Amino acid sequence: MKKKLLAFSLALSFSSASGILHAEGNISAGKEKAASCVSCHGDNGNSMVSTFPKLAQQHSSYLINQLQAFKNGTRNNPMMSAIAMGLTDKDMLDIAAYYAAQKISANELPVLDDEDEDDKPAEKKSGGEDKIQSLIAQGSDLYRNGDLTREVSACIACHGPFGEGNKPAAFPALRSQHADYIIKALTDFKSGSRSNNPENMMHMIAKKMTDEEIKAVAYRISMMK
Repeated sequence: MKKKLLAFSLALSFSSASGILHAEGNISAGKEKAASCVSCHGDNGNSMVSTFPKLAQQHSSYLINQLQAFKNGTRNNPMMSAIAMGLTDKDMLDIAAYYAAQKISANELPVLDDEDEDDKPAEKKSGGEDKIQSLIAQGSDLYRNGDLTREVSACIACHGPFGEGNKPAAFPALRSQHADYIIKALTDFKSGSRSNNPENMMHMIAKKMTDEEIKAVAYRISMMK
């Protein structure tokens, strides 16, 4: 409980945002401006490629923060940075408003990669739904409770009990996000290659997680609705 309260207090302390986050965007204008995003992020912000994030139903505050980060270079992605450089603050408001108004799609049950089982002895290979459900249960426990012994904060403190995020604090909604994208994001936070978050908080959390824990949490989040 103490660790949860600490994480929650940190979340509140990082809740300041620039003036653009408090303005309202135009959804219709945002749909037109988001036309070039469809190839990667899919119709209505529901990407069909699991390594590209779904943007549908994401908080506008978070989307604006990320577009600003791509534009000013604090988040590094050559393709997104080039796109963001051409966007005005009004463009960002409108695009974020459009995606925030869309409904995120549900995911199918994750499928284990063959490589997950290749290195295991035959008697320990499960390679099926039982293993997936075991990982999801592990991820659910870590999401809600963290790991006090290793100082891994519970995800629920910032991202909510149902992965709904925190709009005022610009903490992203995670529910129904692609598992592969979450794994990539956490791995990038863990390595330090992504660091555009308050006080590098996500790096401090992810660096203490094992690869299995990252996968387990990602699988659990991908099943949230």
